[in-house]
Amino acid sequence: MFESIIQKDKELLILLNNLGSEQWDPFWLFITNQLYWAPLFILIFYLVIKSFGWKRGGFMILSMIVLVAFSDQFTNLIKNSVERLRPNNDPEIMDSLRTLINPQSYSFMSGHATTSTFFTVFVILLLKEKFKKYIYLMLIFPILFSYSRLYLGVHFPIDIFVGITIGTLFGNLYFLLYRKLDKKSLA
Repeated sequence: MFESIIQKDKELLILLNNLGSEQWDPFWLFITNQLYWAPLFILIFYLVIKSFGWKRGGFMILSMIVLVAFSDQFTNLIKNSVERLRPNNDPEIMDSLRTLINPQSYSFMSGHATTSTFFTVFVILLLKEKFKKYIYLMLIFPILFSYSRLYLGVHFPIDIFVGITIGTLFGNLYFLLYRKLDKKSLA
């Protein structure tokens, strides 16, 4: 059964990846690059400071930095433990994929999906009372960021699905921990 799931995972990736075209390649290369999301992060930091002030907002921003560092190290631990080849390095399917980048690290689970979802869920939970109407638009970030990895042929759908699931779980748990620490600091 496990091998059947892995085979279906590979088939789904080939299908999704081959929907791409040269016309869209620059867009997805742009989307997958963390650096180009900097304006979004600057906007979030601005909204946090504007809404909560320097002291409390600074603690929130520090919490976000710790979150990203933890998520990055956690996904690397999982990748190096599981050691699943990336699709672009998988001899069984690499010739069936359109690949525009060629990372050599392992595939499972997607750090892009995990960290972007973890960060976004945490930020939504932090800011949802202040920005009720628009805060859920933030979900566009992890959706696009994660899909870019399929488009580029460097992650399997299961890598993305598990990353989003873990990111959602961690985002909620981290927010609960943050609230406890925040209440103590306000007391």
